[in-house]
Amino acid sequence: MTEKIITLEDVELVGFLGVENSNIKEVAAAFPQSKIISRGNEITIRGSLSDIVRINEILDNLLVHYQKSGKISKEQVRTFLTLEKNPEADPEVHLKNEDEGVLLYGTKGVIIKVKTPNQQKMVEAAAKNDIVFAIGPAGTGKTYTAVAIAVKALKNKEVKKIIITRPAVEAGENLGFLPGDLKEKIDPYLRPIYDALDDMIQPEKLKYFIENRVIEIAPLAYMRGRTLNNAFILLDEAQNTTPMQMKMFLTRMGIQSKVIITGDKTQIDLPTKVKSGLAEASRILGGIKGIEFVELDGKDVVRHRLVRDIIMAYEKSEAEKNA
Repeated sequence: MTEKIITLEDVELVGFLGVENSNIKEVAAAFPQSKIISRGNEITIRGSLSDIVRINEILDNLLVHYQKSGKISKEQVRTFLTLEKNPEADPEVHLKNEDEGVLLYGTKGVIIKVKTPNQQKMVEAAAKNDIVFAIGPAGTGKTYTAVAIAVKALKNKEVKKIIITRPAVEAGENLGFLPGDLKEKIDPYLRPIYDALDDMIQPEKLKYFIENRVIEIAPLAYMRGRTLNNAFILLDEAQNTTPMQMKMFLTRMGIQSKVIITGDKTQIDLPTKVKSGLAEASRILGGIKGIEFVELDGKDVVRHRLVRDIIMAYEKSEAEKNA
């Protein structure tokens, strides 16, 4: 009898092994002449050499699928076991329908999908272009979709890190009077980013990514002087950048990097006489190959139905004033 030990790395054990190791038990049931033992992050296989080779290949395929989807179900295990008998079959083809429309598998069973046609346009624009501007009112899912696109790229090893930044502009409050050090004063401005990441990455892994700067969340001022290579870079609340800040941010982009910029032109918190960098970028960067602008509107609002009505009422009032 031969023995092989597989060590699982960078895997959330319950998501891969299943509740009470149900996924591994499913594999074991298909190979009654062999024994599969799971303890901690180690899987021990004991049996004939031919069985060990087959079991190892199935587990490798399951790991590849787990890295893409963030979870494995018993039904998916059965699919891989069935297809293992047909070496020419591609398991991913059979699982495609199940994954249709899924942008990302998040934490606690959360399935993250695009919810509106314009959110889908964001996804498609990011695939085809290196810089995407997503512009629209509050509640349209701009930030959440942008973070999901970036996390998916990181999970698929298309980039080595994610950098998310926001201008720390006061919306009626004064930072200087808030308690705490600079980080404690800035963190509330970045809270929506943390909330999105909490939905998409397991807590232990997110903590590791942030501590090791695989994911970096920082105020826009911290971007000055840097060159950001092999990264997915997000600029949120871009309407509150000045033209100089926007130019500074866009010129940080390095080799093999992608950028998504989100903002709402109706919620500018800059002083009255200061131009918005987002508005100016919209005016001067249109038509450049590799840069795409995606406009979202009230129809894309994914919050409470009243939010959509409120936005449309304000848009109507603004149009009447301009008229």
